[in-house]
Amino acid sequence: MSRLPVIVGYGGINPAGRVSFYHAYRRLVIDVLDDAKRDKTFRSLGQVMGLPADTTADPETRQHMLDHTLLRKIESFDTRAIPWQRAAKLNADELKFVITRRQLPEQLPPNWQVRGIDDKNIEVTVTEHLNVLLPDSRSSRVTSAGQLPTGFAPDKLYQSRNHPRGLQLAVYGSSDAIHSTGFTVDQLKAAVRPDEIAVYSGSAMGQMDENSYGGLMHAELKGKRVTSKQIALGLPEMCTDFINAYVLGSVGGAAGIIGACASFLYSVKQGVDDIRSGKRRIVLVGNAEAPILPNVIEGYRTMGALAEDEALMALDGSDTPDHRRACRPFAENCGFTLAEASNYFVLMDDDLALEMGAQIHGSVADVFVNADGYKKSIPGPGIGNYLTVAKAMSAVRSILGEESLRKRSYIQAHGTGTPQNRVTESHILNELAKTFGIDNWIVGAVKSYLGHTIAPAGGDQLAAALGAWKDGWIPGITSIDDIAEDVHHSNLDFPIQHRQIDPTLYDSVLLNSKGFGGNNATGAVLSPTVTRAMLEKRHGKKAMAAHAERCAETTQRANDYDNRMTTEGVEPIYQFGEGVIQGEELRLGDRAIGVPGFPQEVSLEFENPYTDMLGTPVDAADTSAPED
Repeated sequence: MSRLPVIVGYGGINPAGRVSFYHAYRRLVIDVLDDAKRDKTFRSLGQVMGLPADTTADPETRQHMLDHTLLRKIESFDTRAIPWQRAAKLNADELKFVITRRQLPEQLPPNWQVRGIDDKNIEVTVTEHLNVLLPDSRSSRVTSAGQLPTGFAPDKLYQSRNHPRGLQLAVYGSSDAIHSTGFTVDQLKAAVRPDEIAVYSGSAMGQMDENSYGGLMHAELKGKRVTSKQIALGLPEMCTDFINAYVLGSVGGAAGIIGACASFLYSVKQGVDDIRSGKRRIVLVGNAEAPILPNVIEGYRTMGALAEDEALMALDGSDTPDHRRACRPFAENCGFTLAEASNYFVLMDDDLALEMGAQIHGSVADVFVNADGYKKSIPGPGIGNYLTVAKAMSAVRSILGEESLRKRSYIQAHGTGTPQNRVTESHILNELAKTFGIDNWIVGAVKSYLGHTIAPAGGDQLAAALGAWKDGWIPGITSIDDIAEDVHHSNLDFPIQHRQIDPTLYDSVLLNSKGFGGNNATGAVLSPTVTRAMLEKRHGKKAMAAHAERCAETTQRANDYDNRMTTEGVEPIYQFGEGVIQGEELRLGDRAIGVPGFPQEVSLEFENPYTDMLGTPVDAADTSAPED
């Protein structure tokens, strides 16, 4: 009997604000919220953006918050003056200049002649020509991005010690997710054996700023030294490592699972598989990405992937790019829009969730991953996504029935906003809707608000789905006016305006992700209502009533955290150098190992999984080869 992976907490930050407690989701649909929810959303944004709490009701301040969230013109650097160096050749019969002895190259070019002037200075005479790099600047042809709310400074929230921005976001996002559960780190660690916790996280791009790979690659060309931390802190799996070392203090499972733009669902799949098998009982899954950098943007632009200003203006017949509508999934469009985010979700098995009185935000039925097979080009789409979507639909059908899949499910599409994606993904979804007998399948596309956050993108979709189950609004694809003519949609419904639903009548949502290289993943997520019904079926009404009593306390603790976070802020969990355990402190035994800080032990009692091949015990088994 498989254990059910229940979503008991989630958090982070994306261009819409703090992810936990539906805040980021509500920024997407803020124009249809009631006054109380709208007010709380603005208060949360004000705290994130560093604005005085007593100003968040002012119309001007609210407009500032609206203008400086979601997709917008790049603010983190001057897009009109990006530093670079222009290569040039100076030609003359003879060139003379003076430099210090320290600046003189170790290997002199053959056409250089040097003469000492004094103890510090050297005169250089160059014949024929001199190759130089001239300081210059350029304007970016892409000026739109999905940036975190203006004023949010994760490096100021804890002792960040020049951490790359992506790792700062991982610390913030994982802390927010853990706090949102209503449990402390110590309470979570006490509930299970030390190796029954796992963290699966990472960054598809790795860390690319000056404190990591960006500085590593540029240092010598800029005449600087490589630092001792740039390689280590740049590694894609370092998000996992930071969470284990400084947030959770975990000795359990760990991996940086990378699948390009499908990385989030790859991590979720590993967590789901672990929980269903009983190998892990608590799993933190998620990703952090911080790619809003001039060189990264230029790299994607030269691939022809990004929405350039000139193309946006051509779409609108305007002389000004509409940064807010830079991403236009399934409409006439010109490319995707890069974004940054941090999304983390806490999963528990159903037994533990009931025992601890955990909140139930929903559950993950399954996640499917398939490659594309032979390809014409690495970034081009292939057939793998047909398989993942079909499997996820089949999983929903097998769990909840044909009627539920056809009438009470919808899908959050990858929806990047590129001309190729609008055709290929719509064909996948439309043809499979036909195949499974779905007449009018609702398709969401939250990248129209947030941009493409790369690794955490699936987390943006999941957070929006949980919000829709809470408030009853599926965010519309409001950046578009109409569906493009080449989009397949005979059996699909692309809501251009926010779509109001009865949350109790939508049992499941599919999350679809497509990544470079043929990394396809589709997850099937079950609603809180369905999840509770399944738990009652398995555990009984009495167990659910007992859970409800315990959950009321958990929810109150979680809400207390949210209130503190909204009003004054709460520092991220960051324990640098605290609670470090040495090998001699372990309580070693041949049946169990005790770890300081964990009330329960690591069990060494394993069942033989190969009894049919070796017998039990191994040392008494007949290992002779079978007779032919």
